[in-house]
Amino acid sequence: MNIIKSAIERPVTTAVMVILIVLFGVIGLTRLPVQLAPDTDLPEIEVQTVWSGASPTDMESEVVEKQEDKLKSLQNLQKMESSSYNDYATITLTFDLETDIDTALFRVSNKLNEVDEYPDNVMRPVLSSSGGSSQPIIWMVMKTIKGKDTAILTHRTFFENEIRQYLERIEGVSSLLVFGGTEDQLEVIIDPERMTQRGITINQIISKITTANRDVSAGVLGIDRKNYRIRTVAKFQNDQDPLDVVVYDDGIKRVFLRDVATASIGHEPQFVSVMQDGREGIVVGVRKEKGANVIDIVDRVRAEVNRLNNDVLASRNLFIDWAHDEAPYILTSIDNMKTNVMIGGVLAIVVLLIFLGSLRSTITIGLAIPISAIGTFIFLWLLHRNLNVVSLAGISFAVGMLVDNSIVVLENIDRQLQTGKKIFDAVLHGANEVFGAVVASTLTTVAVFLPVIFIKQEAGQLFKDIAIAITASIVLSLLVSVTVIPSFMHFLYKNRKLSSGSGKPGLTKALGGFFVLRIMSVSNFFQKNVLTRLVCIIVFTSLSITSAWVLMPKAEYLPQGNQNFIMTILVPPPGYSAQKRREVGEYLFEQTDKYRKPGDHNLPLIKNMFYFSSDFLSGFGLSATEEYETEAKRFIPALNRIINSLPGMFGISIQPGIFESGIGKGRTVDLNISGEEMDEIVNAGRVLFGAVAQAVPGSQIRPVPSLEISYPEGKVIADKRKLAASGLTEQELGVYVDVLMNGRKISEFGPEGKNRIDLVLRGAEAQFKTPEDILNAPIINNIGRQVRVGDVATIKYDTGMTQIDRLEKKRNIRLEITPPVSVPLQTAIETIKSTCDNLLASGEIKNISLDLGGNADKLVDTFDALKWNLLLALMITYLLMAALFENFLYPLIIMFSVPLAAAGGLAGLRLVDAYIAPQPLDVLTMLGFIILIGTVVNNAILIVHQSLNNVRNREMDGMRAISESVRTRIRPIFMSAFTSIFGLMPLVLATGSGSELYRGIGSVLLGGLAVSTVFTLFVIPALLAFFIGFEKSRVAV
Repeated sequence: MNIIKSAIERPVTTAVMVILIVLFGVIGLTRLPVQLAPDTDLPEIEVQTVWSGASPTDMESEVVEKQEDKLKSLQNLQKMESSSYNDYATITLTFDLETDIDTALFRVSNKLNEVDEYPDNVMRPVLSSSGGSSQPIIWMVMKTIKGKDTAILTHRTFFENEIRQYLERIEGVSSLLVFGGTEDQLEVIIDPERMTQRGITINQIISKITTANRDVSAGVLGIDRKNYRIRTVAKFQNDQDPLDVVVYDDGIKRVFLRDVATASIGHEPQFVSVMQDGREGIVVGVRKEKGANVIDIVDRVRAEVNRLNNDVLASRNLFIDWAHDEAPYILTSIDNMKTNVMIGGVLAIVVLLIFLGSLRSTITIGLAIPISAIGTFIFLWLLHRNLNVVSLAGISFAVGMLVDNSIVVLENIDRQLQTGKKIFDAVLHGANEVFGAVVASTLTTVAVFLPVIFIKQEAGQLFKDIAIAITASIVLSLLVSVTVIPSFMHFLYKNRKLSSGSGKPGLTKALGGFFVLRIMSVSNFFQKNVLTRLVCIIVFTSLSITSAWVLMPKAEYLPQGNQNFIMTILVPPPGYSAQKRREVGEYLFEQTDKYRKPGDHNLPLIKNMFYFSSDFLSGFGLSATEEYETEAKRFIPALNRIINSLPGMFGISIQPGIFESGIGKGRTVDLNISGEEMDEIVNAGRVLFGAVAQAVPGSQIRPVPSLEISYPEGKVIADKRKLAASGLTEQELGVYVDVLMNGRKISEFGPEGKNRIDLVLRGAEAQFKTPEDILNAPIINNIGRQVRVGDVATIKYDTGMTQIDRLEKKRNIRLEITPPVSVPLQTAIETIKSTCDNLLASGEIKNISLDLGGNADKLVDTFDALKWNLLLALMITYLLMAALFENFLYPLIIMFSVPLAAAGGLAGLRLVDAYIAPQPLDVLTMLGFIILIGTVVNNAILIVHQSLNNVRNREMDGMRAISESVRTRIRPIFMSAFTSIFGLMPLVLATGSGSELYRGIGSVLLGGLAVSTVFTLFVIPALLAFFIGFEKSRVAV
């Protein structure tokens, strides 16, 4: 069956096919989720375990180590990290890219169930698949309405019980990051003096409260015709019920809890400070599910927040203030991309009109653009991708290439018409004659993307979107060129009388003819003799290889974007109190207040700013007003100066990257310092901190955790002999001290129909202000004698870590190094590695293992994958052409166009970097070179294919066949090149939001196409001239 003939003879069927493609393309477009970029994060599971009152050391030894022993053997586990803090610990498990997260969650849960036992008061581990460090897409702050004196910090429990569920149940929301506030708790406050007077021990109180606060179901009792459910009800129903508990009764003396304690609703101690625009609040970060539509999530969350503000929160004099979200940047980026696609399409059409000089022919070829572009959305939809800047960029890159096949077909049909053939024969024979060439060029373009499916790294997810978009659109353009174009041409001309001439020679044709003569004269000169051919081949090839070597820049990993958001991570001195953290926040707002209004500064204006500080994470974020939304990075030097003005404070200010996988991470290089002894690790960290800062000037370095081992600790050390003589145990002493401090959770308080809160046993806050006060507290031993805590224990002041991190079961400190923008990531990695090697070789660092991770690992892995995939793309292209030409030699000739394109691509990249906008050689840009392989060979294919056709079917001699091939193909080659170049030009010249994602690839393609188009007309004919003499005519005599 001849598909071309069928399309010509059945125009209605062809029209229906086009309508269906466009219809389903529109349906696919409306159903694609919208994001800024494809999801590139590896699957992560976070295990969080809470143990109130525990130190980081206790969390590590009693909880984390036990959990890690069970989790270390999980299938597809790529990396295991943990962090131990005051009161809780987290373990982050990173899995291979293709790991099913639900299966992994199930396996992690089973492994945790194998942990034998935990200490008392350790809560059950909680699993989360959103990744504890993943960047929220929305930041909000819950605050009090101005003029109201409601204490916002006391509303954390209200948020958890009344607000959280409405936000977390929104479609697409994975989890919330909630920061600030103190939760409600029922506090039973003991009086040690009254306890000793009545001979009551702490264990008696704990035991009596926990056993009294319990309901027991006895089952169902059937009496006559009714069943009665029998329950023993004892749970506390109001905050004074615990005081009625009898803690001692020997038949003579009875002691109630009210005799030795009081009870009231209180709040957890405050260790965190959160502020927005100078006012305290509770910050809420919204994380999205993988693959979710960011725009839809933002719209849904905003609608729900508005409802809550008008309903539940208003009645409490509260409201949620919207601080920042990613939607504006995404929408602006996608709008910019749509605009660039439209402009590129229009420019391509204008180029066609200039070349063709016929509106009818231009419209005919122009059909390929909307049909192919819209049809691409069908494939993106069916393959479960999403609509993002990267997938749209793939369509944009293809805009200029979409008309290539149609140009070749239409040009050949037009050439057949000029010979005087009937319209049907001219259309059929013209399309059939170049059918092999357009199929070959399409297959080579598509084939180079096959290796992309083997890239498993993070960047492979980005490549897939471009690969799918370009492949789908190019395949559809092939379909259009061999069905729609012939059918439409036949429809337009079948009832019209054709002119035998070429028409009046206008200015365009005159200029075109002059240009063709100049190209032909140069091409014929290089084909003149063996020497000129060799000079042509050697000079152009050597020039290309040398230029590529000289122009090759150092590499980056992924584009960072230009979001209207600056995140500053602070590392305060260990042990800051909540009051001190608040004072820091007030200072920061005071120092940045001048940037909220125009004045004697040249910086953008601040629209929003929020601050948060805790032992776990401290920092602040800000965004600029709309008129300065692309200039937020200008704040960074000023913010660094403010940070440096704070005594003992350390911090870094960065613009979060669009592919950022964690808070505070952008184009960072992680230097992991692992070992057994914490002192050795910290000393090595300090040495490396200074060495790296000196080796990479201007870099921002954040140690995680802090290199300061100065978190104040008061260690109550029991005298075992005195403790035993007093009838006490170490466990009883520890529990007593825990109670006198911030309190110890011993049960839960949950009146019927209300949410539960912790029931905490604690000492009076006013009575125990210092550790020495605890030593003076009386304690009753198990035989009823009174002693003082100081009689059986002493206190020693020391310092410890704010947190203890582990990497693959070894203690670890991570230096997160962000090099200055002027230093490429590859250069920074090489410098840091050299610095580490020198320090290890000199013996300045001992008993420590160093490992570069983060973007360093990803860059090395991705470049290794790209290197081999580039070679694989070359091999596939060569073999495919060999199969199409039934010859191994001619494809080798065609492949000589690749180094010409590579040099042009690097030249284009350097020019864009110098004159338009900073443009590094990142891994997305490197994909441009793979695309070039499949596109630049097309021109060479046309020349070789037509030359062979001239010899085999038109009985021309070899040199005349080559010359005629070049002459007849100059117009379609330059028409295709110019439509591609002008179609790409808006992408290359763009500097708006999101342009950094595609500008690099566009510059490589534009430069490569421009250079290879010209040089291919000289090098390929010169090479082909050496071998075409072996070809013979296949016309039957």
